[in-house]
Amino acid sequence: MLGGSGPAAAQVLDATTRQRIDAWFAVTTRRAPGTWGIAIADAHGTLLWSHNAGMPLVPASTVKLFTTGFARSVVGPQARRSTRVVASGRINRATGDLIGGWALEVNGDPTLERPGSTGPQLRQLARELYAAGVRTLHGALHVQTGDGSDAEAHYPSAWAARHRGRSFAPPVGSLVLNENLVTVTVAPASRSGRPAVLIGAAPYGLGGIVTMAARTTTGRRAALGLRANKNGTWTITGRIGTRAGSRALSAVSNNPRPVLGAAWAQALRDAGITWDRREQPSIGAAAAPQVLAEISSAPFDTVASEVNRRSLNIGAEALLRWGGGFGADAATQLTTHVREVTGDPSVQLVDGSGLSGDNRASASAFTTYLARFPQQPAGRNFALLLPANGEGTLRRMNRGLGAAPGVVRAKTGTLGNVATVSGYLGRPDGTLVLSLMYNGGTPWTARQAQWALFRLLGADGSVVPGDDSPPTQMGGEPEP
Repeated sequence: MLGGSGPAAAQVLDATTRQRIDAWFAVTTRRAPGTWGIAIADAHGTLLWSHNAGMPLVPASTVKLFTTGFARSVVGPQARRSTRVVASGRINRATGDLIGGWALEVNGDPTLERPGSTGPQLRQLARELYAAGVRTLHGALHVQTGDGSDAEAHYPSAWAARHRGRSFAPPVGSLVLNENLVTVTVAPASRSGRPAVLIGAAPYGLGGIVTMAARTTTGRRAALGLRANKNGTWTITGRIGTRAGSRALSAVSNNPRPVLGAAWAQALRDAGITWDRREQPSIGAAAAPQVLAEISSAPFDTVASEVNRRSLNIGAEALLRWGGGFGADAATQLTTHVREVTGDPSVQLVDGSGLSGDNRASASAFTTYLARFPQQPAGRNFALLLPANGEGTLRRMNRGLGAAPGVVRAKTGTLGNVATVSGYLGRPDGTLVLSLMYNGGTPWTARQAQWALFRLLGADGSVVPGDDSPPTQMGGEPEP
């Protein structure tokens, strides 16, 4: 159906505006043929203009909007994720030896051990362990979650094989370190024929498991590679010219456990703690586990704000697990949450990031959620968790909009055949709630059309209201 499918509020969409939307849609469907689902509603969720608003479509990363609301409703805006050293033994105060078992407890903090100090660091954890009196650790590294199970990271079964292992789709789970990416920076030696030089590595301590097999050659060219080895180490291959300057290489850490081990070993050394990895003799019955050191993420709202601004898939999957646990039914819990808020039984979600093409939701489901969830206690200031125009994935929207940041708060979604955007648009006569969904062969053209509609409707925009300042933003550059 083209045009309004519910009672329109004249003060929000007057006749001239509706005619402009009709004209925009006529041009858009010619330039970007495919399946469109569009819902434009008032702040209460009443549809003012729609097309296929109830048709379930692939939403892509706009799913993160649902994931944010679901997780926030479970854990709250101030929740944090902790990384701890837990022990079932005791500290010998005379020698500083930790006698008995110990483990590194990780709980899916997507900000752990990132360069630039934009998240908690293992060095801080090691310093706290030193302050607790530990001078020597004994035994191999055991990595567990808060409930004592083995920490893990894997690719969600809902993700297509073509995505897995790409920089935007690393393994997810309780074990996350530097977003499960590794990066090295390589420079040439002073003379041709010598090994290249490793001048930087992330996460911290990665250099301890990197082998340099690249050579320095003459000239300005470089052909380098970063290879993961079966034993968990990494090798830099290829060549780099004496005048090539430094080059950065990145790869997905399919097995983050050895990377964690290297980072933890370096952190311990820097803190002045010796790690003897040989197993120590049994000391009899273990005592109840105690926390010897602990570091924590920023509050939930700060992390969620960054996840949405950058459209960070591993971060969204972490939020899903904050809310739904590390079991297989987290996506089912997410689906149930959205259905309960919207009353729409057609919503079907299989991951928390929107990377799967099997997710389904309609434009009206998004506008209904955006209108209703902020009315719940867990939804207070929900709009402020979404990127503002001019930042993150909305930075190109600002070209031609001519409005202050905060006039738009929205989440985009992009796949090979998907371009979607759902969010809020502030206007002097009230806030509009929009969902523009496109499934078809020309997503780039569809995206430009979506931006054009926001500019059309937001020419005289006003900042989307909220009773608090936006969450503090942290870490990373926005994705293109």
